[in-house]
Order: sequence, then C-alpha cells, then structure tokens
Amino acid sequence: KMSKTPMVAGTMQTDPRSGGVKRSSGVNVLPVVSETWAEVRDDANKDVDWILIGYDGNSKTDMTLVEKGNGGMEVVSSKLQPGVPLFGGVRLSKGRFVHFLYVDEDCPAMKKGRTLMYKNGVFNVLAGCDGEIEMKPGLTEETMGPVR
Repeated sequence: KMSKTPMVAGTMQTDPRSGGVKRSSGVNVLPVVSETWAEVRDDANKDVDWILIGYDGNSKTDMTLVEKGNGGMEVVSSKLQPGVPLFGGVRLSKGRFVHFLYVDEDCPAMKKGRTLMYKNGVFNVLAGCDGEIEMKPGLTEETMGPVR
C-alpha cells in the first residue's frame, strides 16, 4: 500500500523547491572544447594529453580551446600566463584524468569571480576526471597536490 505522505527529498533526488533543474551559471562552452577533450581521452591518440580552455576573445561567457598538446603536466603548467584565467584537463601518466582552474592574483577581481562561477559548467564538459588539482606554474606530476 502506497503511503500518502510526501517523500522527503533525499540525497538522490532533486528538491522540488529548486525547480528540479540545475541552473546554468551562464557559461557557454564552445563545441571545440568537448571535441578536443575527446582527443585527450582517446587512448590511441598520443598527440594530445592536455587541453587549455579560456575566454573566447573579449567574450564574458564563451569558453573556447586556447591550446592543446602533449607532454603532460609539465608542459601544460609552463603555458600558464599571469592574469589570464584558464581551465584545463590533463591525462596523467597512469592514465587517469584531472582538471583544474588556474586563476592567479593578477586576474581582475570581477573576472576572477565570474570565472569561479563557471567552474562547474566547464568541468562538466571535461567528463571522466578523477577530480580537481591545484594548478600552478612549473607544476609536475611529482609535485602535484592531492586530487580534490
């Protein structure tokens, strides 16, 4: 016999009060990002094991491919620029994947705030990652901190 009491929203359900829809942060991740991420994820593709994603020109909402390449963490960490917020994903040597957001103290406060709001939206496109790492210039797999 079915109970007439309303079900309490548990961890597996979306609370109906929130409208049941994950609200978008307003970020628009361009298709080239997921296409390139598929290259990173492709075990047969040895040419691409990292991706850098950033704002498309002067757009405040569009995220596009900045650069892709191979050489892993050491190469991608050498590509970071002061004041330029970048998202990225890297294949680690053991075949696992991590993503990151790099925002340094030279990044303007408004842009930093907006970029942080977009984090989940961009990370959702980088499917299959074990988690987030703290990216900084010169980072290597050996000096990488814990995956969050």
